[in-house]
Amino acid sequence: MPEFDGRTALVTGGASGIGAAASTLLSERGAQVAAFDLAASDVPDGVLGIAGDVTSSSQVDAAVEQVEREIGPLDILVCCAGIGGDSLHTADVSDEEWRRVFAINLDGLFYFNRAAARVMAPRGYGRVVNVASIAGKEGNPMAAAYSASKAGVIGLTKSIGKDLATTGVLVNCIAPAVIATPILEQLSQEHIDYMVERIPMGRMGRSEEVAELIAFLASERMSFSTGATFDVSGGRAVF
Repeated sequence: MPEFDGRTALVTGGASGIGAAASTLLSERGAQVAAFDLAASDVPDGVLGIAGDVTSSSQVDAAVEQVEREIGPLDILVCCAGIGGDSLHTADVSDEEWRRVFAINLDGLFYFNRAAARVMAPRGYGRVVNVASIAGKEGNPMAAAYSASKAGVIGLTKSIGKDLATTGVLVNCIAPAVIATPILEQLSQEHIDYMVERIPMGRMGRSEEVAELIAFLASERMSFSTGATFDVSGGRAVF
């Protein structure tokens, strides 16, 4: 299905997990894809790897400029870069840990959304897909920073979606439940068990399943939704 022929996409966190799956799927369906990641050498075949840190707004702006210079005008942004943070009771979360999680999960996502808006809106077309989490809706124990940062992604998406609603740039987010990705290595088994036990389908999701939803939201088929949150949670989310 070459539905993305002629389109240029930039995926953050594109070297592993959901980001790698999204990069691969968009590329297979015709897009020219760049992946921004600390591990840029590990991006999927056929994808331009751009090494960088999402917490640096200057590196973010430079990445968008590089994509437009080397591949073409940016049409699609998928923000997958994120961390789970340490599994800690609230009383044990340090100032540094709180700021680290927010810097990556929320600040970096804002920088990329802002950079994309600056080039997409004047051209009258764009699709932005931000990766939030079911934790941003419900909150998970031992994950105050992560849950709060992902709630921030949902709120930010609603705001930017409305801000750009008349420009042709649609901004939506997804809220996955636990997905089998390398980010789980950052979490305790207790934390993982808590999440899986709450999925009615009784299993973790797969990155490829999430990528299918991302591809739809990144396509021209998505034409009348912006600022929305789409669940991919195996039945855990009911609102």
